[in-house]
Amino acid sequence: MTKVYTDKGVAVAVTVVDVSGNTVIQVKQASGKDGYSAVQVGYGDQKEFRVNKPALGHFKKHSVTPKRHIKEFRLASDEQLPAADATLDAGLFSAGQWVDVIGTTKGKGFQGVMKRWNFSGQPATHGHMMHRRPGSIGCRLTPGLVWKNQKMPGHDGVERVTTQNLKVVQSRPEEGILLISGAIPGNKGSIVVVRPAKKKAAPAK
Repeated sequence: MTKVYTDKGVAVAVTVVDVSGNTVIQVKQASGKDGYSAVQVGYGDQKEFRVNKPALGHFKKHSVTPKRHIKEFRLASDEQLPAADATLDAGLFSAGQWVDVIGTTKGKGFQGVMKRWNFSGQPATHGHMMHRRPGSIGCRLTPGLVWKNQKMPGHDGVERVTTQNLKVVQSRPEEGILLISGAIPGNKGSIVVVRPAKKKAAPAK
């Protein structure tokens, strides 16, 4: 993360996302044998001996070097499909556009209920001996059990999370980066998916 200044001199916290190296592997058409419109994108070059034979055959069929990560994006119609040899860069997004970012959160290890679920905790003074513990979770009377999905201590983080309605502050196709306002899920170097926002319309061109 870093910060940039607007034309009015306001500092905006942004996350720098490297979008260079995204390659179109396959284009699927609703009018063809696939039956739906989609584009398959690969990221991160991989050595051939690290790829299994079915995947290697798929890459060679489409004349693409092996990729470490593959993601498929569905589209509404064939008219929105890019060319088979197209390169997807930061030019797909414009400054001021609203986007959703999907990523995997940082792992926190085994955590108690206060950090994991934001419990308020129990009294900290007057002889109380349970400060950060969850307290009673069931009852010996009806229903006499612990309900499913009860919030308990356990492994925290490493979950797929979507952060919605973030603004693209700057789009720099020449550098292959996007500057997105605020924080996004994951640590440095993690893989994320940036898509147009589902709940906010794109800016008028």
